[in-house]
Amino acid sequence: MRTLDDYSRERIGHWDSVATSYRTKRGFGVGYHRRLSQVYRHLIPAGATVLEIGCGAGDLLASLQPSRGVGVDFSAVALEQAREKHPGLEFVQADAHALELGETFDVVILSDLLNDLWDVQTVLEVAHRHCRADSRLIINTYSRLWQAPLSLAASLGLARPNLEQNWLEVKEIANLLYQADFEVLRRVPEFLFPLPIPLLEPLMNRFVVRFWPFRYFALTNIFIARRLPQPDPAAQPSVSVLVPARNEAGNIPRILERVPSMGSKTEIVFVEGHSRDDTYQAILDNVAAHPEKPCLVMKQTGVGKGDAVRAGFAAATGDILMILDADLTVPPEDLPRFYRALVAGKGEFINGVRLVYPMEEQAMRFMNLLGNKFFSMAFSWLLGQPISDTLCGTKVLWREDYLRIAANRSYFGDFDPFG
Repeated sequence: MRTLDDYSRERIGHWDSVATSYRTKRGFGVGYHRRLSQVYRHLIPAGATVLEIGCGAGDLLASLQPSRGVGVDFSAVALEQAREKHPGLEFVQADAHALELGETFDVVILSDLLNDLWDVQTVLEVAHRHCRADSRLIINTYSRLWQAPLSLAASLGLARPNLEQNWLEVKEIANLLYQADFEVLRRVPEFLFPLPIPLLEPLMNRFVVRFWPFRYFALTNIFIARRLPQPDPAAQPSVSVLVPARNEAGNIPRILERVPSMGSKTEIVFVEGHSRDDTYQAILDNVAAHPEKPCLVMKQTGVGKGDAVRAGFAAATGDILMILDADLTVPPEDLPRFYRALVAGKGEFINGVRLVYPMEEQAMRFMNLLGNKFFSMAFSWLLGQPISDTLCGTKVLWREDYLRIAANRSYFGDFDPFG
């Protein structure tokens, strides 16, 4: 009966041979790996700490520009090439099934590895030990539909040969992740067209693959997962409720009266935005009338709600940041629901939805509703997660996560007036 040691020796010999033979060969996999690097660079900001298990020659890891990059592989030949090509990274020779580095990373990558493992769940548990609560595990693995085409390409010398593979279905991978205490956040189909034909290759691999029914024929599936949350029942993080206010003098008293206390402290941050009425004075008067409520009052120097949000969040002190629109289309009494969901680990960004229950008449005009539905569908497609009400102003996230977004704002561009 074959054992893990037998399996590993066979695989090490195979991948040592592949690393030697394919060092200078180029097949149709060049386009695949180029696209894979693009996808990973989109998912992982430069400067993150990254562990790649099954790194081969380290090209994917190096393309991510990590502040600390550690690659692990059991092929000594592949690692020799990796150290030669990427001297700024650290490479460790070890079997993925028994890896223990004693540290955690922002991101752990298993790229094209699951199909080649003796015990997938054990390696997922190894990855779990190297993740924090806010880490991401990113996996890409071949679709079973491509088993025959990949075997044919390997036999023709157009792709690297593989030994017998685990051809796991999507639901099986999701179940194995759950058994290893991971939660799948997104699954993204990638790479539909392997031939390097200008215009056609990027069109098929960046756009067409996203649509039905083409998404079911993608070469690889990318899974983005996090550790299942284990919230601390004693945690009482503080809260900052940001209220961008323009021409809302009549609602200011109700805001001060209705925003509930949450966590160890609830701070209300008013950012008044060039109102034509007496909103600013109304804020000052009502803040003075409620000395029991910690408040911060600011006058906006820039223009637009996005600018107001950025200014308010920069001044806020709470562990949790909330946006509450001054028109009160979302009742302040609902904010504890957002708080509980975030603290319980049900999400890391909680977006309000106004379209579940009937709204007051004229709360959202018909054309606004159509526009909202369009943006919800577009963002759901772009993000790979269902978004029901993109235009709802109530959004809640951890301050530390917002600071990470702000630090990478140049990646997205500072052009959104709505924040």
